[in-house]
Amino acid sequence: MSEFYINKLTIIGLGLMGGSLARALKAQGAVGQVVATGRRAESLEKGLALGVIDAWTLDMAEAVANADVVVIATPTLIAEKVLAELEPLMTTAMVVTDVASVKGNMQRAAENVFGDVPANFVMGHPIAGSEQSGVEAATVDLFLDHRVILTPLPTTSAAATTLVQAMWEACGAEVVCMDVAEHDSVLAATSHLPHVLAYTLVDALAQNGAAADIFRFAAGGFRDFTRIASSDPTMWHDIALANQDAILQGIDNFSAHLDKVRAAIASGDGASLYATFDRAKRARDEHFLGQYLSRQKKSPST
Repeated sequence: MSEFYINKLTIIGLGLMGGSLARALKAQGAVGQVVATGRRAESLEKGLALGVIDAWTLDMAEAVANADVVVIATPTLIAEKVLAELEPLMTTAMVVTDVASVKGNMQRAAENVFGDVPANFVMGHPIAGSEQSGVEAATVDLFLDHRVILTPLPTTSAAATTLVQAMWEACGAEVVCMDVAEHDSVLAATSHLPHVLAYTLVDALAQNGAAADIFRFAAGGFRDFTRIASSDPTMWHDIALANQDAILQGIDNFSAHLDKVRAAIASGDGASLYATFDRAKRARDEHFLGQYLSRQKKSPST
């Protein structure tokens, strides 16, 4: 059981992320009451029926009243609208955080609404997810052994940051802090760009005249690479537009590299092609195997 405890947690926008956070904190005995609010009663009712939350309301004021922690888990592009509705209801006693994949967009939204990002607003992003969406996909272990990136500003309350860090650690996550711009650049390369590529590849092949055979005989590698193209298109549409500059830079860099690979294949330059593949294999093996072994050392033996 966790020593960390929240009396009342409010989730704005109940889906996979907010639901999984609620499940994890409940499992650890780290929260007293979980209340959710949003635009659709259907998903909120479903969350209550599944035992993910304890109560729900469509009234924002009622939802956040006396809340210790408020988590914004709505689509990225409506962040400013949510913050505008939350602004007159915020008190210094509550800590507000979010789970959005793009922090620059969230920072600009907060500045537009408040003038400056409030000291008790700790921007965050759990690096976890699933191709499934909705509160029915919420799991108790979604954040276990995953990283959560917090992007506090110099004006962010240290106490608020500590509280949000403790909340995620109670879910089994590793918490790191990062600059807003660095976060958006890193995530554009490691998450946002791969999703764009997966969606684009599947779309291109689906429009191919031989699409039926292509998908019928697709090997495991194709399924693994394109699994993320089953993710919520609305969410990734929002992310692509919200992190536009960093994603465009990633696309340009990748396109230039792909052009070199194409040229090597076209000219029969096997040495260049092998060098590219070998560098990629060694880089991936070194990075991911190293991380795996590090996690194994930290885990208690069974």
